[in-house]
Amino acid sequence: MNYNIELEVYNGPYDLILDLVKKNELDIYDIEINLITSQFLEYIKAVEELNLELTSDFIVMASTLLEIKSKMLLPKQTQKEDEENEEDPRDELVQKLLEYERFKKVTEILMEQEKYEMKSFLNLKRIFHI
Repeated sequence: MNYNIELEVYNGPYDLILDLVKKNELDIYDIEINLITSQFLEYIKAVEELNLELTSDFIVMASTLLEIKSKMLLPKQTQKEDEENEEDPRDELVQKLLEYERFKKVTEILMEQEKYEMKSFLNLKRIFHI
């Protein structure tokens, strides 16, 4: 199930917005997090069954955007101090996205393994008439 975000600066899948911010293709200041959240709450009310995976992914995405935006809005001390002391908040996002991708790949592998094991089990049931 895909959920799309509709903003003036972006229309598309919710999980792609983080990637665009990471690549500096979308300015974090142009993203209205309150509008994204309102749209998602309307979506949740409209669907008959709550999709926990989609909801948890959305919460991670929205909270990450909020964290990045809040860090970017904080006043800078001096440019030298910032370069020495503070990392770009998008770096953390990149790490989270990479970790998320690893989990998605592992999930896919485990699901394929489960399908294989189920086929093997069903074959055993037929062989031994269980």
